Amino acid sequence: MSSINAIGSSLGPIMPKIGGATGPADSGAIKTNFSELLRGAIDRVGSDQQASGQAIGDLITGKSPDALSAVTAVAQADMSFKLLMGVRNKVIDAYKQTMNMQI
Repeated sequence: MSSINAIGSSLGPIMPKIGGATGPADSGAIKTNFSELLRGAIDRVGSDQQASGQAIGDLITGKSPDALSAVTAVAQADMSFKLLMGVRNKVIDAYKQTMNMQI
């Protein structure tokens, strides 16, 4: 159970937080566009990739003697990229199913 909590807490930077909405009946929820959410997730994945590249560069050049920070940055970038690819695959599958529906 603790591994599930660890995964959930590590996804925090790439998962959007929307005004504490509890469901569709919550009238105080912030309305956002799906494309805006997707663009934000892509930007966060890009910044994670850049941060991991910077951490690796700092480790190689000797600016940072701590290998753990580089490994952590690479692992976070890898996890966020895999999550984004999973979302992309689900969106493509939903599109294909919608296109195959008979009217």
